[in-house]
Amino acid sequence: MSTWSNGSSNVSYSSFLLVGFPGLQESRALLVLPFLSLYLVIVSANALVIHTVVAQRSLHQPMYLLIALLLAVNICVATTVLPTMMFSFSTYFNHISLPRCLFQMFCIYFLIVFDCNILLVMALDRYVAICYPLRYPKLVTAQLLAGLLGAAAARSTCIVAPVVGLASQVRFCRSHIIHHFACEHMALMKLSCGDISLNKTVGLTVRIFNRVLDMLLLGASYSRIIHAAFRISSGRARSKALNTCGSHLLVIFTVYSSTMSSSIVYRVARAASQDVHNLLSAFYLLLPCLVNPFIYGARTKEIRQHLATLFQRTQLPAPPEKPQSLPSHRELPT
Repeated sequence: MSTWSNGSSNVSYSSFLLVGFPGLQESRALLVLPFLSLYLVIVSANALVIHTVVAQRSLHQPMYLLIALLLAVNICVATTVLPTMMFSFSTYFNHISLPRCLFQMFCIYFLIVFDCNILLVMALDRYVAICYPLRYPKLVTAQLLAGLLGAAAARSTCIVAPVVGLASQVRFCRSHIIHHFACEHMALMKLSCGDISLNKTVGLTVRIFNRVLDMLLLGASYSRIIHAAFRISSGRARSKALNTCGSHLLVIFTVYSSTMSSSIVYRVARAASQDVHNLLSAFYLLLPCLVNPFIYGARTKEIRQHLATLFQRTQLPAPPEKPQSLPSHRELPT
């Protein structure tokens, strides 16, 4: 544990111990196997759908490419959280420096906000595809898609950077033990010994403003999309449009409901144990990563068909080798 002093009694820790689920004490090591299994399932499921989209040229369209990007972000979130979580169950590998802690905090929040911004881009894509189908190929180009994703990344950075920047200015002198499996903002702020009212205000304001604005934009987009879908004369096209929107809305509900429920319970159930709060954090961070590939893999017809073909190929037995005929007596060597 390293510290620095400014010449007075004020001391700030510059390295910490992550203790995920502290109430379990020595039993924490037993959590490594289930969370390792969860990590492998998340990576495998998301990678399988991504591989399907990349390998099939017929799926090289904006909607499927955005789905693949969303699932790639899911893998990044799981990779940012779960290895550190498993290390936090150990008493030997749970050390983390303040710069690494702040970097992990930035990555977690950036990926979460970027995930939500991709959902906004997907809503815009579906809005143009269903409301202006004849102009869709000319409007939604690769250049437009790249520009929107660049704006989404910039917006994510602008939202997260002030929160992490303010956290880097805080002195941490209460303890060097973070009772969490990751460098979550409020878990780290509990160790501060100065005035963090600005940090709390900025963090809460950014979260509320971001969520409310996103919900308004998504609500406006999908209300127009559903209204336009019901006006499609072809029953088959209408059913396909509504099914696609249903998949996106189910993912949106999973992402935002898990995040909002965690925030509400964190502020209302203050008497709950730290393990309960940590479990809710794991719930809102990892549930979308686990559920999203199954939603898109099962509900998106084109992806489902290619996945079924892929599984059929892996299950087909190899063709039996033809037995070699014995050489005739004329071909036998003398």
